Amino acid sequence: MKKIFTALLVVLMFGSVLSAQEKYIPTKKNLEAREWFQDARFGMFIHWGVYSVLGDGEWVMNNQNIPVDRYELLPGFFNPEQFDAKKIVDLAKKAGMKYITITTKHHDGFAMYDSKVSDYNVVKATPYGKDIFRMLEEECEKQGIKLFAYYSQLDWRHPDYFPRGRTGNKTGRPESGAWEQYLQFQDAQIKELAENYNIAGFWFDGWWDQQDKSDKDNPKKTKVNWDLSHTYKMIHDVNSALLVGNNHHVLPFEGEDFQMFEKDLPGKNTTGFGGTKIGSLPLETCETINHSWGFNLQDGKHKSVKELIQYIVKAAGNDANFLLNVGPMPNGKIQEEHKQRLLAMGEWMKKNGETIYGTRKGSVYIENKVVSTQKGKKLYIHVLNPVDNKIVIDGFNEKIKGAVLFEDRTKVGYRLKNKRLELTVPTEKINETDTIIEITLK
Repeated sequence: MKKIFTALLVVLMFGSVLSAQEKYIPTKKNLEAREWFQDARFGMFIHWGVYSVLGDGEWVMNNQNIPVDRYELLPGFFNPEQFDAKKIVDLAKKAGMKYITITTKHHDGFAMYDSKVSDYNVVKATPYGKDIFRMLEEECEKQGIKLFAYYSQLDWRHPDYFPRGRTGNKTGRPESGAWEQYLQFQDAQIKELAENYNIAGFWFDGWWDQQDKSDKDNPKKTKVNWDLSHTYKMIHDVNSALLVGNNHHVLPFEGEDFQMFEKDLPGKNTTGFGGTKIGSLPLETCETINHSWGFNLQDGKHKSVKELIQYIVKAAGNDANFLLNVGPMPNGKIQEEHKQRLLAMGEWMKKNGETIYGTRKGSVYIENKVVSTQKGKKLYIHVLNPVDNKIVIDGFNEKIKGAVLFEDRTKVGYRLKNKRLELTVPTEKINETDTIIEITLK
C-alpha cells in the first residue's frame, strides 16, 4: 500500500509540475489589461501595516531585530480610526493616478485584509477590526480606480519560512521548518485575494531574499524552489486578466505580465540592486516621496514637486509607469507634506497629462536633459532643466509637419538638416520644470 501511495504521489506531483510548466500564453483579456496598464502611466503605492505604530519604516522588525513574540504586540496598538478610504482614493484621483497598489502583506507577515488562512490580520488581531483592503476595493470601484495587491513572498514571522533567507534572521524563530508548507500557506493567501477581491493584479516582493548571490552566472538561482510558475498559473486560472509582476530585480519569469524597477528608471542602477536588463513586457518604476516606504517619523527628506514631476516624465520617456508611494501614519492619515505634493502633481497632470497618458516612449532621448513621449503622429519633446532656449537633437530620423509649445500653442522655430534637429523656444516661454514641445510628424 505504501509503494502504491508513493507512486501515486509521484504521478500527481509530476502532473502538477507539467501543468505548471506549460508555456504561458497571455489571453486576449490579459493583453487588453496590459495595454490599459501602459496607458494608465501613473499609480499610487501604499505601504501600510502595524509597523507604522513604531514610526521607523516597514523594515523595523528586521532593522531592530524584534523577536516575533514582541512584534506580535503591535496589532493591539493599531487602531487607525482616521483612515478614510474615500479620501485616499479621491486623493489618488486628484493626483492624476489611475490605480492603487497597497501592501496586503509585507515582510512582517501581517495581513491588511480579512484572511481566512491566518488570524494574524487587521480584522482579527487589532482593535480596529475592519478590512482595510475591502474598504479600498469598494471605494476604488465607486471612483473608477483599479486596485492591485502587493504581497510579500518573504515572511519574517512564519515558522515554515525555512531555510532562512538573507533577512529577518533575528526574530526568534526556531531553526527548522517545512518550505513546502510555507508555499501552501502563501498560495492559499494569494488565491483568496484573487478570488475574493476585485483586483487588477499582483505586485510580488521578497523573492530576492532567497537569491543565491554566490552564483553570479545564474542571477535567477535561489536556495529554494519558489515554484513561481505554479503560483502564477493559479492566479491566471482564477482570472486570466489579472496582471502579475514581481520585484525580483532580474529579467521576468514565465507567467509574468509586467516588469518593475525599484527606485530606478528601467535599466538604471543608482540603488545598487538595479541594473537588470529591460525585457519585452510593460514597465513600471516605483519611488518614494521621502526616503522611506512605510511611515518614518524622522524622515523629512521630501522630494520637491519639481523632482516628482520630472520623475514621472522620465518614467514615461523610458516607456514606464510611475508608481509613487505614500506611507500612511498609524492613525490612517497621509502626511500633509505628501498630500500637498500629490495635489500639485495633479494640477500639472491636468494641464499636461495628454503628453503622458496613453503615450509610449518617443525616439528622442538625451540623458538627464530631454525625453520624449509619443502618441500617433504627435511627438512630445520634454526639455528638463533647460540652460538656454535652443535644443539640439542629433540623429533625428523623422519628417516634421510643425512644432508648437504644448502649453499655449506658441510656434517653435525648427531647422532639420542631415538628421540634426534644432529647436528654438521663445526665452520667456521656457519652463524650468518641463518645457514641452509638441511636434507633428508627417
